[in-house]
Amino acid sequence: MSGISIEIDVSDFRGVFRRLEPIFNFEPAELMTTLGALGDSQTRRRIAEEKTAPDGTPWKENREGTSILMKTGQHLLASCAWTASADEAEWGAAWEYAHVHQDGMTIIPKNKERLAFTVGGIQVFAKEVTIPARPFVGLSAENITEIIDVVTDHFGVAQ
Repeated sequence: MSGISIEIDVSDFRGVFRRLEPIFNFEPAELMTTLGALGDSQTRRRIAEEKTAPDGTPWKENREGTSILMKTGQHLLASCAWTASADEAEWGAAWEYAHVHQDGMTIIPKNKERLAFTVGGIQVFAKEVTIPARPFVGLSAENITEIIDVVTDHFGVAQ
């Protein structure tokens, strides 16, 4: 009669378990906090420096030739915020007009025939004004890479 034998050497499992320990002892709130802060930083960088949509499209220039979305810097950039819990990380802008810059908008007069405003010291009258979308919230390919790096570093995974 011939017999079958199976031998298992469990000494190699210690190394495997040691490498898996960060996953077993995972504290999600810490990672979500890091990701929320990172997303906020990426959004602020896009507004203040990059001047491009998350997909890389440059924002349309403004009529005054000033820094786009930064004329005063007191509204959009100052309203950027993030929050995190054990379940999610969230970031964006809380300013009531942030959506106008993210999505674009056409403004028409409510009570008059024309809008009246000043651009570069010149009085302008218009039937409508279209503010082009200048998306600032979202993830670029570079942003995604940064997030992946944070997650893999958190778990101690070598790429």
